[in-house]
Amino acid sequence: MTTTLQIALAGNPNSGKTSLFNEITGTNQRVGNWPGVTIEKKSGKLTKYPNVELQDLPGIYSLSPYSPEELVARNYLIDDAPDLILNLIDGTNIERNLYLTTQLLELGVPVIIGINMMDVVEKNKQTIDIKLLSEMLYAPIVGLSVTKKKNIDELMKRSLHTHATSEGQGQNHIRYDKRLEVALEEIADVIEANTPENRRRWFSIKLFERDEEIRNELHLTKEQQIEINEIIAITEKIFQTDSTSIMINERYDFITRLVEKAVTNKSNFELSLSDKIDHVVTHRIWALPIFALVMWMVYYLSIQTVGTMATDWVNDVLFGEVIPKIATSWLAAANVAPWLEGLILEGIIAGVGAVLGFLPQMIVLFLCLALLEDCGYMARIAFVMDRLFRRFGLSGKSFIPMLISTGCGVPGVMACRTIENEKERKMTIMTTTFMPCSAKMPVIALIAGAFFPHSSWVAPAAYFVGIGAIILSGIALKKTKLFAGEASPFIMELPAYHFPHLKNVFFQTYERGKSFVIGAGTIIFTTCVLLWFMASFNFKGQMVATDKSILAALGNSVAFIFAPLGFGTWRAVVATVTGLIAKENVVATFGVLYAHAGEVSENGTEIWGALRASMAPIAGFSFLLFNLLCAPCFAAIGAIKREMADFRWTIFAIAYQCALAYGVSFITYQLGSVLLGEQDFNIGTVLAMTLIVIVTYFFIRKPANKRKPESAAIQIL
Repeated sequence: MTTTLQIALAGNPNSGKTSLFNEITGTNQRVGNWPGVTIEKKSGKLTKYPNVELQDLPGIYSLSPYSPEELVARNYLIDDAPDLILNLIDGTNIERNLYLTTQLLELGVPVIIGINMMDVVEKNKQTIDIKLLSEMLYAPIVGLSVTKKKNIDELMKRSLHTHATSEGQGQNHIRYDKRLEVALEEIADVIEANTPENRRRWFSIKLFERDEEIRNELHLTKEQQIEINEIIAITEKIFQTDSTSIMINERYDFITRLVEKAVTNKSNFELSLSDKIDHVVTHRIWALPIFALVMWMVYYLSIQTVGTMATDWVNDVLFGEVIPKIATSWLAAANVAPWLEGLILEGIIAGVGAVLGFLPQMIVLFLCLALLEDCGYMARIAFVMDRLFRRFGLSGKSFIPMLISTGCGVPGVMACRTIENEKERKMTIMTTTFMPCSAKMPVIALIAGAFFPHSSWVAPAAYFVGIGAIILSGIALKKTKLFAGEASPFIMELPAYHFPHLKNVFFQTYERGKSFVIGAGTIIFTTCVLLWFMASFNFKGQMVATDKSILAALGNSVAFIFAPLGFGTWRAVVATVTGLIAKENVVATFGVLYAHAGEVSENGTEIWGALRASMAPIAGFSFLLFNLLCAPCFAAIGAIKREMADFRWTIFAIAYQCALAYGVSFITYQLGSVLLGEQDFNIGTVLAMTLIVIVTYFFIRKPANKRKPESAAIQIL
């Protein structure tokens, strides 16, 4: 039986780990969550070495468990004991990356180091003496470029050789100040009976740092603990600082000496191209307009032009002619019952097809966003948004979950747990799903196509409506006692710009597209079947016209609630309610209902005409706003409940989202109708203006705890 070699891939965020992992594992990947947490776990078999399994650890800066990611990585390295650690570091930020390296080398596990982005290092007129670094770190090192696929095979061959020979894993290790070394050796003698020899130095250092988790794990006697505390106290007195600071300072002193000897900079401190770009895209004045322009281009390509061309073909030809004709002929040949034919054609094909018809637009959107993420631009947006959010009580940390929510609200909500400030975390959970996720994209495309086919502003406006709702919510909520307080500091890395790694970009696009299709093929399929049944039968079980069905009766019973928003028809109400199951259901519901009513011909695009006949453009826009801002899908609501860990807070969050959505849609429709001349000044107009005055009061009133805004976003170079 062949034993699988376990390799742990460790490194700082933005060091190229994900790109390397995707490159050497290909499609042989498994994705899930680490036990007990929602942090993504990725592992895969190497394409060229099927007996080798690579575990991609979360991107971390150290093994001190200050964050959930660091705790996950440390626990895996200690408890699961991989056969080899592959430490990938960013050659353009080598000094910062080496801090984690010094800690990995202490674990007693064979380590091989890959210095990535060597092509960028050369462009920056720097040289790295890899041989000298290897000698000083007592570990094999390979220089490579993941994006250019340079030396990746050499890295993997050297990794297997390192494991086979345990290269660099003798008694040699990094040496610090002699006074510190004496203390560590004394602690090692105390815990000799409690620890294996290859990990004794690691445990000695962690005990010296007063790591309570490690202390409890070793089950030390009272006498051992007293002796270790005395050793630490004496050393702290000698260095005149605490033990944790001693270790941090010693590591950085070593790294500084190492870099001075092994790294040569011939650039005369010239600004790199990445820095020059950042002077523009992170500019205090131009950053937000540039971001708005970028997002307009993304949505213009995906919703108005390139994506629409493919979508028209899918709707008009594939689901409008080809599939219905084939299905009709098969059903006729099989002589199926009329009700079954109606279920398949009007329920399943019309409903699921209405959603899948937008797949080309989704693919173009996912591709654009993946390109922006991979080249490094999205990291800048978090940095830029910190300056904006901080004025309203949130930090750039809150923008990260919101950015994730553009893909899906569920992981976006879960990402809020990395925010240490409890009030800020809860407010971010409440507002992060205002961002238009991929499931809302078909709704945006439907309304934009049906009511505003020649207006390129509608689709990107949906994105900025989400950001606006978050900012305005932050202003109002931060002035209440529930959320008053300082925003937490925000520290993040801005990686150097680089050309996107196309394989990684296409892989991300494929994964998001697959998730979208699976959603349409499971939840939406089930919903379409249920909707068709409820739209075809009455409460007595008789097959009737749609306007006399169960669905019509239920929709009409609550339609009056949405009438002030402009879409008080039972079909629009039913579509909105089914959107709580999955937002894609909004489009699928219209597909089922209008197809069943006979208002859509085979080409399928007449759902736009049916919508225009049922509501005015301003009502359509109001419908879009409500579905963008109201409570998210059931899965996201479940995530909110788990993260809030309190039923009352969950109810408060959902109620706030729905109330805000109703208020925004009400104001938009009532005032918009008057301004566009579609209705006269009436009581609704007065109520909308009154609501604006009330909302304005919540924005301008004095906060519960007055504070001075302060920017804490830090760019790590």
